[in-house]
Amino acid sequence: GLLQQLTRQGVATTNVTLHVGLGTFQPVRDNDISHHTMHAEWCSLSATTAEKIYQTRQQGGRIIAVGTTVTRVLESATPTSGHTEPFEGETRIFILPGYEYKAIDGLITNFHLPKSTLLMLVAAFIGKQRMDQVYQHAIARDYRFYSYGDASLLLP
Repeated sequence: GLLQQLTRQGVATTNVTLHVGLGTFQPVRDNDISHHTMHAEWCSLSATTAEKIYQTRQQGGRIIAVGTTVTRVLESATPTSGHTEPFEGETRIFILPGYEYKAIDGLITNFHLPKSTLLMLVAAFIGKQRMDQVYQHAIARDYRFYSYGDASLLLP
């Protein structure tokens, strides 16, 4: 419903493919996150999608990822230059606080569980302090968490 509403308002969308593995939901068990082995997931970003992203940027538009998995694809397909390129293969990108985003300007995502790599990706995007505030708000208002829970639009 959210995507349909955005489309009606003139927001352009495009697709990527990522085969989500069970590792996405594996919690980080080591106190030293540098010891966590990130799972590999196969993904694909077509030349058509890369071109749409490029054109959006050229026109001053923003790239909003819908989901942490989409974020991983876009960041994997965007080398240091900041230009998103066609990409097909496995990604093992582990986005942690301190990561400098190159591909996205915003993120629509649900509320993730503690100790998850997905929560770390969110903290890297909006900062841990702001993430804690957003999550306190969600908890206080009984938002639904996890894969089929409530979503939020996060902007840096």
